[in-house]
Amino acid sequence: MSLIEQEQPLLDALRPRDRAALLALGTPRGYASGEVLVPERATTSYVVAILGGWAVVSVATERGQRLILALRGAGELVGELAAVDRRPRSATVTALGRVDAVVIPGDRFRGFLGSSPAVSVLVLRQLSSRLRSSDGERRSLASENVLQRLAARLLELAHRAGRHHPDGSVTIDLPLPQHDLAASVGSTREAVAKALRLLREQGVVRTATRRLVVTDVELLRLLAGEGPSGAGPVV
Repeated sequence: MSLIEQEQPLLDALRPRDRAALLALGTPRGYASGEVLVPERATTSYVVAILGGWAVVSVATERGQRLILALRGAGELVGELAAVDRRPRSATVTALGRVDAVVIPGDRFRGFLGSSPAVSVLVLRQLSSRLRSSDGERRSLASENVLQRLAARLLELAHRAGRHHPDGSVTIDLPLPQHDLAASVGSTREAVAKALRLLREQGVVRTATRRLVVTDVELLRLLAGEGPSGAGPVV
């Protein structure tokens, strides 16, 4: 179960000259919080290279709900799948706070890949990694309850986007409102609010407006179905 890319961001993995050449193909652009970078089902093919900030990748379900698939941050590309296969967009990407980026036309991106085999390999590896992550998300939705999924999500966010304090607590600085947190675990806001209340009562987390502090990482790890730190999953 992974919301944030596990691999090194693609732009960071490129050789400096390849990174500079890729970014030179596009136009710098800033996005305000809540602004859509890429709309689901659109037939556009541009690629957005994120230089700063976070963006949310989501899809609309058959029930009319929103399911968050991933968070994308600095150094990552979004929209590259449609640029490669020229099919409609598979998801919506929305700015979570201010996002600074470079927008690259799809034809230029494809031409760059055609002339840069090493970069093509990295892009394919990124697409493969995201597909595997998506498969893991589907297994999680089918086999885990809301509390387990929420605990695993908070553990991931604490590890990948948290500020660690001397007392062992971790502040998650991502401005994820509760409805987005619910969408990231495939549940309702009410169910996630109930699970958060339980975690607060057990002293596992503290919550405030757009801020969450994990106060007991090891207990959260156990609730997520993992063993103590370094021990792996509980079986």
